[in-house]
Amino acid sequence: MTKHILPLVCLFISMTIFTEAQNFSSTDITINRYIDGTLLAPESVENPQLVIMIAGSGPTDRNGNQSFMRNDMLKKLAEKLSENGVATFRYDKRVVKQLKTGTFDNNIRFDDFVTDAKSVVTYFKSSYASITIAGHSQGSLVGLLAADAGVNSFISLAGAGNSIDQIILEQITKTAPFFTEDTKRVLEILKNGETTTEFPPALASIFSLDIQPFMSNWMQYNPQKLIERLEIPVLIINGTKDLQVSTAEAQLLKAHKKDAELVIIENMNHLLFEISGDDLENTKSYNEMNHPVMPKVISVILNFIKKDKSTIEK
Repeated sequence: MTKHILPLVCLFISMTIFTEAQNFSSTDITINRYIDGTLLAPESVENPQLVIMIAGSGPTDRNGNQSFMRNDMLKKLAEKLSENGVATFRYDKRVVKQLKTGTFDNNIRFDDFVTDAKSVVTYFKSSYASITIAGHSQGSLVGLLAADAGVNSFISLAGAGNSIDQIILEQITKTAPFFTEDTKRVLEILKNGETTTEFPPALASIFSLDIQPFMSNWMQYNPQKLIERLEIPVLIINGTKDLQVSTAEAQLLKAHKKDAELVIIENMNHLLFEISGDDLENTKSYNEMNHPVMPKVISVILNFIKKDKSTIEK
């Protein structure tokens, strides 16, 4: 009997220690029929600021994961911010809920993601004096479009400075230049709101017919023009080991928002992890749980938010 009790006592002690270290509460919240998420609220801070996190492309959940890619990037970021007195809300993209319930909508558009982000802002607006949107990758563009719902500041995490059609064209030109002219032709058709079946089979993963309406909607938005319009504090963060969004994209955003704070973090990849090795190590990190978000990311965000708060209080 005693040998069974001891492990239970040890388990209880370890759980107690963990609870004491976690100085925030966690609450799952349903915003509407499309959006479920998790609110972390610091327990010792009265009227904390709130950071709303918007995930990147694909069926990404509130933790930053997909079915084939698990790294908990957004969860780690949220927990670190909340440990330091900032409330955070992160949510599943609507496609995640649809996939879970088997009700996937083939008519989904990029604008739907913007609608969802604005719904989240509206939900929390009356509860927090200060709200910051932190959009990661594709979520940066979504955040730029949702900022007019009434947020106090904006953070771009590995966000692109070019529109998606320019990014696709640049990637194709670099990796498969023989498809450059075909790519230009298809992009021009999509830009005009039309669809086409005339494209090389090798480009089907980019231009399949069911993706084209979403892509057409997405490419209507230029991050450079959108960031120029913002009249709130802006922080732009990028890393030198980002395989998806280069530091040149961050520089481009900065060029169109002169008063933005730009921070380039050495050896940081797209997931805000530190990578000391080669591209293989970088790629493997997308499906590894052991990488922490780089401490500099946390300190930069916290400093930005605190400056924002001092401005609001004046």
